[in-house]
Amino acid sequence: MKDMNRVLIVDDEADIRKLLNIYLKKNGYGVLEAENGSAAIELVKDNTDIDLVVMDIMMPGMSGIEACSAIREFSTVPVMFLTAKTQEPVKEQAYDMGGDDFLAKPFTQEEFIRKVYALIRRYNVYRGKEDNNIQIVSVGNITIDTYKRIVTKDEEVIKLTDKEYALLAFLVENRGKSWSLEALYENIWQEKYLPSSSNTVMVHVLRLRQKIEDNPAQPDIIRTIYGKGYQID
Repeated sequence: MKDMNRVLIVDDEADIRKLLNIYLKKNGYGVLEAENGSAAIELVKDNTDIDLVVMDIMMPGMSGIEACSAIREFSTVPVMFLTAKTQEPVKEQAYDMGGDDFLAKPFTQEEFIRKVYALIRRYNVYRGKEDNNIQIVSVGNITIDTYKRIVTKDEEVIKLTDKEYALLAFLVENRGKSWSLEALYENIWQEKYLPSSSNTVMVHVLRLRQKIEDNPAQPDIIRTIYGKGYQID
């Protein structure tokens, strides 16, 4: 068992990498660094014990979003984007490519560490349940192994991001109850709900439906309860 959680910092600016390195090590995290998206992909491939990738979006050559998309081909490690770009279309693209969270520059050390802690904690909880807590849950033709954190559809593994899995697991755990956008956001993202937060939830629901529903346009698993929110029966 490793002694500390490990975070990969990906940024083409050495000063940013140095600052984040200080923040993380001060709070007890192990740190790896990459100066571009291509190097980040190789580091994630070679280090399966990385708990979080903190990645800038705007980098020369391969962007952070492109690198995240490539990482999603083989890993579910959470990815948090750090960027000065805060426009909603950029956020949507980042989430669509498998990103799990988003922190706009400038930010405080406290904000950064709080998000790092939350993402790693959730990721490790899903990966590290004890054997006696193994549970196989079925919803339609979807099966969830809560110990291995594996979701299959018709016995084929579905690759979900950390947030997608958290959303699915939360709705399944609370099946039969409808959840508003505000409730889902505050339970899964663990942040105060703002008007713009509704779009974040809807994007994740859409992505999740595209992966698990036979017909995402007419979903049978994640149902929309008009005036109330989303629900799994």
